Amino acid sequence: MILTGPALHQRFQALDDFLVAHQHLWRPRPFTCLQLTWETEHPELAGWLRGRTLEQAEAEHNHPERLSAPAPFPDLARRAAELSALGGLPEHDLGPLPERLSVDVPGRKWQQIAAFAGRLQFSRQPHHWLDWCSGKGHLGRLLAQGGQQLTCLEYDPQLVAAGQRMSERLHLVASHLQQDVLAADAGERLSAEHSPVALHACGDLHVRLLQLASAAGCAQLAVAPCCYNRITTAGYQPLSAAARASALQLSQDDLRLPLAETVTAGQRLRRQRDLSMARRLAFDLLQREQRGLDEYLPTPSLPSSWLDKDFSTYCQDLAALKSVPLQGAIDWPALEAAGWQRLAQVRNLELVRGLFRRPLELWLLLDRALYLEQQGYRVRLGTFCTYELTPRNALLLAERP
Repeated sequence: MILTGPALHQRFQALDDFLVAHQHLWRPRPFTCLQLTWETEHPELAGWLRGRTLEQAEAEHNHPERLSAPAPFPDLARRAAELSALGGLPEHDLGPLPERLSVDVPGRKWQQIAAFAGRLQFSRQPHHWLDWCSGKGHLGRLLAQGGQQLTCLEYDPQLVAAGQRMSERLHLVASHLQQDVLAADAGERLSAEHSPVALHACGDLHVRLLQLASAAGCAQLAVAPCCYNRITTAGYQPLSAAARASALQLSQDDLRLPLAETVTAGQRLRRQRDLSMARRLAFDLLQREQRGLDEYLPTPSLPSSWLDKDFSTYCQDLAALKSVPLQGAIDWPALEAAGWQRLAQVRNLELVRGLFRRPLELWLLLDRALYLEQQGYRVRLGTFCTYELTPRNALLLAERP
C-alpha cells in the first residue's frame, strides 16, 4: 500500500514499537563482537547460523526473510515484512524519450531517472523544476521536456559546466548553478515557484532540501532519500514530533544498517570485499590476543593495494600502523583460515540484523514524511522502481493544498 494521511503516523508508531523492542538484536554488529548478547537468549538460532557457510549467507543476504531458521527468526521475519510493506506509486507514460537525453548516463542510472520521473504526479502542473544536487542535470532535463523552466544546483563546478553545455546543446531553458546546498545562503536559491526534486541526495543534503523547500513555500517536492548516515552530527537528529518523542536514539553506525545490501556490486568487487573483511577479522583475533584485551580495535580504510600483500605482511603492516607490537610465534596459515571462518559466521549472524534493514529505513522515511505533514504538505510515500534496480527505491511526494 501507498502510505498517506493517518496511515503515515500509524505505520511509524508500529515500526517504532518493533525497533525499540528488538534493538538488542539489530544494534550489536557481529563484525566487532566475538559473541553477541542475544546468542545466550537464542542459542539454537545462534548455533544454527554459526554452522552455515559463507556461500549460504551470501545466497540469503538481500532477502533474509526467506530463510528457514530456528525461532524467533520466522516470527521476526514475518513482522518485519508486514511493517516494511510499501506499494508502488502510480506510473504515468513519459512517452517516447529523445535518445540524446540518456547520452553520458550509465544504463542503470538512466533507468532510475526514468522510473523516478514517471511517478511524479501532482494536482497542478509544475512550471519550474529545481534539480537538487543535480550532477550534470540529467533528471532535470528529462522533467523539463514539457517546456518548463529548469534550475540545477550542484556543488562540483566541473559538473555544473558540463551540465550547462548539455542543456544548451538540447536548447533547454536551464540554469546550472554552483551551490553548496548546506551553506547559509542556499535558501536564497529556492522560491515558491519551484518544484524541487532530489534523486538519491545523501543524508544532510536531502534533509536540507525538506527544510528549505518548506520554508520557501514550495508547493510541491519529490525526494528519494539515500545514505542516511551521511550526516555531520554524531547521532541522528529527528525531524518530526513523533520521532523526537521516540525512545530510539540512532548513531551514525545504526544509520548504516539500511544500506547494507549488495544488489549492484560485481563479482570482482565482492571478492575484493570478502578478502578485505576476512583479513580484518583475522587481524582482530590477532590484536585481541597480542594486546590481551578482548575488545575491537578500529582500523582505518586501507588502499586496495594492501590486498596484494601476502597475509603475514598485511597483518604485520597493519599492526605497525595501529602500534600493536607482535610477540611470539604466530601461525599465519591458521590465523588466515580463522579469519575466513569468522567471516562466514559474521555474514550469517548479520542475517538477523538484515531483517531490520527495511523497517529502520521506513522509520527514517516516515520521520521525513511526518515532518512534511507538519509543514502543511499532503504526503504520499511509495516505491518508484523495483528493489533490483535500486534498494533505495522509496519516493516521498509532497504537495501543499
